[in-house]
Amino acid sequence: MDIYVVKAGDTLNNIARQYGVTATLLANINGLGNPDRLVVGQALLIAVPEEQHTVRQGETLYSISMAYQTSVEALYRNNPQLMGSPLIYPGQVLVISYREPLGRLLTVGGYAFPFIERMLLRGTLPYLTMLSVFAYGFTAAGDLVPLTDDEEVVMIARSMGSFPYMVLAPLTADGQFDSDLITRTLRNPQSRMHLIREIFATLEEKGYQGLDLDFEYVRAEDAEVFVSFAQELSPLLKAAGYGFNIALAPKYHAQQPGLLYEGHDYHGLGQAAATVLLMTYEWGYSYGPPMAVAPIREVRRVAQYALTEIPADKILLGIPNYGYDWTLPYVEGRRAQSIGNQEALDIAAQNNAGIRFDLEAMSPYFHYFTPEGVEHVVWFEDARSIMAKLSLIEELQLKGASYWTIMRPFIQNWMLLNLTQTIKRSL
Repeated sequence: MDIYVVKAGDTLNNIARQYGVTATLLANINGLGNPDRLVVGQALLIAVPEEQHTVRQGETLYSISMAYQTSVEALYRNNPQLMGSPLIYPGQVLVISYREPLGRLLTVGGYAFPFIERMLLRGTLPYLTMLSVFAYGFTAAGDLVPLTDDEEVVMIARSMGSFPYMVLAPLTADGQFDSDLITRTLRNPQSRMHLIREIFATLEEKGYQGLDLDFEYVRAEDAEVFVSFAQELSPLLKAAGYGFNIALAPKYHAQQPGLLYEGHDYHGLGQAAATVLLMTYEWGYSYGPPMAVAPIREVRRVAQYALTEIPADKILLGIPNYGYDWTLPYVEGRRAQSIGNQEALDIAAQNNAGIRFDLEAMSPYFHYFTPEGVEHVVWFEDARSIMAKLSLIEELQLKGASYWTIMRPFIQNWMLLNLTQTIKRSL
C-alpha cells in the first residue's frame, strides 16, 4: 500500500501504470466521482491486488466467496464500488485479496442518524464493528423520548454483521445538550431507576445490542452522580449481554476547566464502561477560527492523558468524517460550513485550488476564491491525516477508532482501514 500525492500533469491512468494497477481500481478505492479530474496535492490511496476474479454468467457473491474460501463480507470490504449490494454482472472484475499483510485486530465504531441514505449505510457497515444510532432523549421523569424510524437501521446493521448501539443523550426538543436535565434526572432516584427500565425495554424491543451514553456538558457537581449512574448500568448491561460505550470530552488532564470537561471523570467512567470514545475532534469548529478539525498533536495529548486513567484496550479514538469551509477574513460568530471529505475535493477541483498539507497538524487544507472574489479556506481529512491517526492507535495500542459520523461518504478512509487493519466483527 502507498499514498501518492498528485502532481501537476498527473492523470489517473499514468499513476495507475506506475503501480501496475488499473485506473478503475484506483477510482474505486478512492471514491473518485470523476476520475479525469484530479487536484494537485490530492492524496490517492494505492493498493495492488493479490488475486482478482472476473465475474461469469450465473455467479453470485456467495458462490465466488465459496470458490475462494473467503466471505461475502470480505468481498464487500475489498470492493467498495459494490456499496454493500449483492448485484454483480458478467465481466465485472472483483478483488479477492490485496497484497497487504493483515494488521492488528481493531474495533471500529461509527455514528449515524436513522435517516442515513441506505446505500451509504450498506456500503459502510462491512467496515464497522458497531453502529451507534443517534439518539434517544429522555425527560426529567426518566421517560425515554423515542427515536423514530430506527428499526430499519438496526435491522440492516444486524443483517450485515455490525452491532447496533442505542445512543442515549440529554437533548432538548431542538437537539441541544441540556445540563439541567442531567441534574434533575440523575439526582432523582425514582427518575433514574425509571430511565434504566426504559433503556432495557427499548434495547430489547428494538433489537439493539449495546448502549452508548453521550452525556455532554455534565456539570462538575454532577460528575460523581454520572459515574454512579454508569456503575449502576454496567453490571446490568453485561449480565444481559449488551455492549456499553461512553463518549468522553477530549481532556488533557483531570482538572481541566470548562463545562464540556468538568463532569467527565475519566477514571470512574472508564471503569464502568466496556469501551470509551474519546471525542478527539472539533478543535477547528463551526464558530471557531480556521484550523484542522483534529490536529494530531492535540489528539495525542488527549489519548496520552486517557491512558493514565483508562486501560488501552477500552479506548476508541474519535475520528472526524467531515471538514469545514471558512470564509476569510475570519469573523467571530460567523459560521463555517460543514462539508464532507470527498466534497472538499470537489470544491478544490471546481475552483482549481491546490491542496497543501500541514505537517504539524497532519491535516490537508486549501484556499480558494469565489467568482465574487471572496476568499475561503477549507480544512478536511484525507488518507494522510487518517493514517496519522491510525498510526497513533497502533503506537499506543488502543482498542480502535470511532467515527463522527458515517453520514457522508469517505471511501478512501474505509479502504485504508481495510488495508492496514483487521476489523473486529465481534463484541
